[in-house]
Amino acid sequence: MGRRIKVAGVAISLCFAALFIQLNNVQVLRASALSHSPYNPAVINARIGQMRGDIISANGVVLAKSVAAKSGPYKYQRVYPAATATLFSQIVGYDSPVYGATGVEASYNNYLVAHTQPATNLGELFANRTSTDNVTLTITTTLQKEVEADLLSIPGHPPNAGAVVLDPHTGAILAMAGIPSFDPTPLVAPSAASEIAGWNALNPKSPTSPLLSRAFQLTYFPGSTFKVVTTSAVFDHDPALATKNYPITGCISLPQSNLPLCNYGHGAEKCGRTIQYALPQSCDTVYAQYGMSLGAKNLVAEASAFGFNHNVPLDIPGAAISPFASFATLHKNKPYQAYSAFGQLNDQASPLMMALVTSAIANNGVIMTPHVMKSIYGSQGNLVKRFTPKPWLTATSPQTASTVTALMRRVVTYPLGTGYGVFPPNEDVAAKTGTAQTGHHTTDDWMVAFAPATSPKVVVAVAVPDQGNLQTGNSVAGPVIAKILQQALALAG
Repeated sequence: MGRRIKVAGVAISLCFAALFIQLNNVQVLRASALSHSPYNPAVINARIGQMRGDIISANGVVLAKSVAAKSGPYKYQRVYPAATATLFSQIVGYDSPVYGATGVEASYNNYLVAHTQPATNLGELFANRTSTDNVTLTITTTLQKEVEADLLSIPGHPPNAGAVVLDPHTGAILAMAGIPSFDPTPLVAPSAASEIAGWNALNPKSPTSPLLSRAFQLTYFPGSTFKVVTTSAVFDHDPALATKNYPITGCISLPQSNLPLCNYGHGAEKCGRTIQYALPQSCDTVYAQYGMSLGAKNLVAEASAFGFNHNVPLDIPGAAISPFASFATLHKNKPYQAYSAFGQLNDQASPLMMALVTSAIANNGVIMTPHVMKSIYGSQGNLVKRFTPKPWLTATSPQTASTVTALMRRVVTYPLGTGYGVFPPNEDVAAKTGTAQTGHHTTDDWMVAFAPATSPKVVVAVAVPDQGNLQTGNSVAGPVIAKILQQALALAG
């Protein structure tokens, strides 16, 4: 009996010790983290139960606002006006009591919530300076609607595509749309049950959920649009390759492989010669040989310089990393080098990534930091913050960028170019098509472009994944990008 009492006493003492340790952990060590945790009910009530600032498009349309709640436990309710809710949901995001905040709602939350404003004069020191700020975006509803409508015009059920339009000199996102999209309204419903039902309806665990933007959160095989990077690598690392004359052929044999590498259409399209012809005609057999000649070190270095394998510093959460094979993967593997040089096998990219790649060529080799915030103003109309354009990466030299621009112009002006006839000559477009075979009897179809080539104002990237094998970047993405570019140029003036 005495032994049992001793054992019970020790057990009770250990329980008290554990309780003491946990109390100190919660009340001392983790007190700050718990008090600021987004899952803390007190934090949720403080966040949801107060007014938030507006989110406004570049042309002055209110995209998100707070209104007095008519029902439910909170004083205010977040509202996304029906005319623009689905159009901007993947950028504006949502501020949900149950699922938290995403998009602009998350990244600029500290400005949107009520906070103490700095005093600008002596009198304000003694006044109530708590108010919200309003965030203005770089995106107009006009261009965003055009981009969405053009993407929705692509044949296919359900529609599946993404597009990005940006200013290459500032990094400002002028439009960014992925379809399918979603209406965030159910996610800010006054009842938790309604929010949960709305969330489950969006199939959040599926890789095809509309919660994931096809414009910047998902990646695809970039296909021949990646030849912009490989072409730059040729001039940056081995310029003699540009003048090498390759035989005109439909297929080539590869070292370390018993399978031929063929141009699109199982080698039916024959091409070769120098880079002056290889890029406009998008000649896979030539670019495969460029990849093997450049080797793993140069391919990986150039891809990294253009932003592959990097976190993209977009000012809203969730921008996907666009992966390119490591040196260890490509080293001593010539077939991998060959296929990676024209955007297949080891390569993946989001439309945002390929827009940034193209912007490097349009902006003398420099990629500017992409952003959707234009400015932030206080509730009294005072300027709080304005985005200052800043470089992200120096991808290549101005000389290489100029040379690649001339080659991209030939894509649309040379009669055998893969983008010939897509754009009116007066727009002076530099472009590159991409048709990537996925291995599942489908293709990821692309086009990237900027204009005017001599003085670029806008860059556009369009990706349409999982198309039929008979489709191409020119036939699927070409008509879409032509419409988007025309509207973007008109708005740019």
